[in-house]
Amino acid sequence: MLSASLHHKILKARERHEELSVLLSLPETLNSPSRLQELSKEYAQLQELADLMQQYQSIEQQQKDCEQLLNDPEMKDMAQQESQELGAQFQAVTAAIKKALLPPDPLDSQSAYLEVRAGTGGQEACLFAADLLRMYLKYIDCQSGWSATILSANESDLGGYKEVIVRIEGSGVFGRLKFESGGHRVQRIPQTETQGRIHTSACTVAILPQYDEVSEIDIQPSDLRIDTFRASGAGGQHVNKTDSAIRITHLPSGVVVECQDDRSQHKNRSKALSLLKSKLLAQQQHQQRSERSSLRQSLVGSGDRSERIRTYNYPQGRLTEHRINLTLYQLEGILEGDLDPVVDALAQEYQASLLIDLESSEG
Repeated sequence: MLSASLHHKILKARERHEELSVLLSLPETLNSPSRLQELSKEYAQLQELADLMQQYQSIEQQQKDCEQLLNDPEMKDMAQQESQELGAQFQAVTAAIKKALLPPDPLDSQSAYLEVRAGTGGQEACLFAADLLRMYLKYIDCQSGWSATILSANESDLGGYKEVIVRIEGSGVFGRLKFESGGHRVQRIPQTETQGRIHTSACTVAILPQYDEVSEIDIQPSDLRIDTFRASGAGGQHVNKTDSAIRITHLPSGVVVECQDDRSQHKNRSKALSLLKSKLLAQQQHQQRSERSSLRQSLVGSGDRSERIRTYNYPQGRLTEHRINLTLYQLEGILEGDLDPVVDALAQEYQASLLIDLESSEG
């Protein structure tokens, strides 16, 4: 059963649904594509809740009818069986309604930046960073409408990466990958190991949302130091011929970003500024999160890069996701881009924690 508190939330949602129906028909809305898109998206979300409530009420009525039949000796057996089936349907639709009532994260629909940095482990950590990059790029290739562009890469001597930054464009990128942020640890025999000993190395991964609204954060030109340099590594014939690469330092925070994927200095500058804003906004959000404690953070983690979230054990073919105590013996497939078993499990755990918050606020 839905509590009085949830019924109140549903009532408010219905009122908003009716209000949106009127707003969507207004000429000023129809003449504004961005406004129309925004309201249509909200209307579609509330329509799902309206459909679920219709199912809820239908099942509730069927259950009442079924209860009356339980007093009829000839219909009792059939009524009991039907009552059990309706009970399962009722539980399913109730859970779906609670899920639909969860507040959406507006950042989930955004594109994102992926950063992979080698940590402890020297050259082996750099090689592990390359393996993680390859894993994510393969996963991105399998997603409809997603694309990846390497903005900057600092390669190591043995073909790995000290640091690499990728822009991932597409719908729902941040919502799908946001729990990848944190410390990733690998246990395996390095290529440079002659004694066959297993070593442990680490990398840090950060997923940052790409913000559409550049006005969300104010950056003063006087706070920036902008340096140009020649691009290095793979990138075409223009590489090392012009100073097209851009490095921007935000002096108050010390945040540094680079972009060298385009031969146009102007385009590299624009992309670097976009990345800088995303980093500064993510920094602000992290500070806000650290100031308040929540169940969601304890279940899925804070996303802090220093937090060890996952271990890749090559000898045993095992991946361990420490935040939700998940162990999978399918490491080879995951490294080939089959990340869904991990991503889905993290999303489900996060959603479960949100439902706990929703239910605990009912009283």
